[in-house]
Amino acid sequence: MKRLYEKIIESHFEEDGLMLFLSGPRQVGKTTSASRAAAKLTKKWIYLNWDDKDHREIILKGPKAILDYMNIAEVSEEKPILILDEIHKYTHWKNFIKGLFDTYNKKANFIITGSAHLDIYKKGGDSLMGRYFPYKMHPMTVSEYLSPDLRPSEIIMPKQIKDEDFNHLLKFGGFPKPLLKKSVQFSNRWQRLRSQQLLREDIRDIKNIQDIDRLEVLAKIIAEQSSKLLTYSNLAKKIRASVDTVTRWINVLESFYYCFRIRPWSKNVVRSLIKEPKVFLWDWSTVKDPGSKAENFIASHLLKSVHYWTEMGFGDFQLYYIRDFEKKEVDFLVSKDDKPWFLVEVKNSNDTKISKNLHIFKEMIGAKHSFQVVLNKDFVNVNCFDYTEPVIVPAKTFLSQII
Repeated sequence: MKRLYEKIIESHFEEDGLMLFLSGPRQVGKTTSASRAAAKLTKKWIYLNWDDKDHREIILKGPKAILDYMNIAEVSEEKPILILDEIHKYTHWKNFIKGLFDTYNKKANFIITGSAHLDIYKKGGDSLMGRYFPYKMHPMTVSEYLSPDLRPSEIIMPKQIKDEDFNHLLKFGGFPKPLLKKSVQFSNRWQRLRSQQLLREDIRDIKNIQDIDRLEVLAKIIAEQSSKLLTYSNLAKKIRASVDTVTRWINVLESFYYCFRIRPWSKNVVRSLIKEPKVFLWDWSTVKDPGSKAENFIASHLLKSVHYWTEMGFGDFQLYYIRDFEKKEVDFLVSKDDKPWFLVEVKNSNDTKISKNLHIFKEMIGAKHSFQVVLNKDFVNVNCFDYTEPVIVPAKTFLSQII
C-alpha cells in the first residue's frame, strides 16, 4: 500500500537539509513509509529503534558511534539517511538529536519517528527550532487511497472511489493492516492488542501512570462519547477521579494519538459556546454508533487535511465546530489564516433539505463555502468548491477533493 508520506519524505530531502520529524499513532505506517522513502533516496540508509536492545546500545554510545556504524567516511554521491525510531523514549533525546544534527548534518540526513507528539518530551536545554520540519502521519483516507501523490494546492478535482473501497475504509478504518485484511475477526483482535500496547506499554512506561485500569475505563468512555461534547466534571464522576486528573489523562491520550479534541469557534458568533471541546478517535472503526462514526470519519479527514495543508506551507489551517447557547450547531469549520473558509455538516443518509444552520452561520461568520456532506449519497463528478452557497454534496465527492 503506497502512502502519501513517502512522497512527503522524498520531497522534504530534495528541498531541505533539515531533520524530518514524523509522528503519528502506533501502527499507522511510519516505519514502513520512512524506510521506503529512504531506500528511494539513497542506497545507504540505517534504521535504529530505541525499543531494540542492540540498537539502543549503539545509540547510547553517542553520535560518533552511530555515524561510524553508518560508515559515512566513504565518498558517496548520495547523502546517507539515518532513521531513529521511538528515540523520544530516551530521557535526553532532544539534546542528543541536537548534537547529532549540529555535528553531522553536512554528512547525513535524519528522520525521527515516534508514536507520540514529539514535543511532549521537552526536558529543558536548547531548542531544536530551525533544525527540523514536523509532519503528522494519519491513517489512510479517501483521497490518499485514490492517489498517494503530493497535492499542488489545497483542493483537487474530484475522483471516484469504488463503493466497496469506501465502505471498507469506513468499516475497518484507515490503519494499513486491518484495512488490507478486511476481516472483522482480525480487526477485533488487532484493535484489542493495539489498545493494550498503547495503554499498558507506551503510556504506562513513559508517562508513569500507575492507575492504568481507570485510564482504560476513561479511554472506553471517550470512545463511547465520540463526536460529543466533552465535559470533564462528568467524566471525573464516572471514573471517580478529580477533574485535574481527568484533564491530564485526556492530554496524555491525545498526545499518544488515541483521541483528538476540536474546540468551538467563537469569533463573530453571537452567544457562542466558548469552552467545551468535542472529542474524536484516531481510529474511527472502533466507534459503534453509526451517526457518531460518520461524524468521526469526516472529522479525521478534515484534521488530516488541515495538518497537511499547514505542514506543506499552504497557510495556517485549523479545525473547529460551531455551537451557540441556543444549541444551534454546525459540525465543523475549517479556517485558513485565522479566517473562516468552509463549514461542514455531516449526515449519514440523504436529506433533500439542507440544514438551516449552514445558512445562519455562513452569513454570520463570512465563510466562503458551506457543505452538507452525506455519507450514503452517490459520487458526483463536480467540484463542490465551485459553489459559494450552501449545498448538499456526497462524502465520496467531498473527501476525494481534500486529503
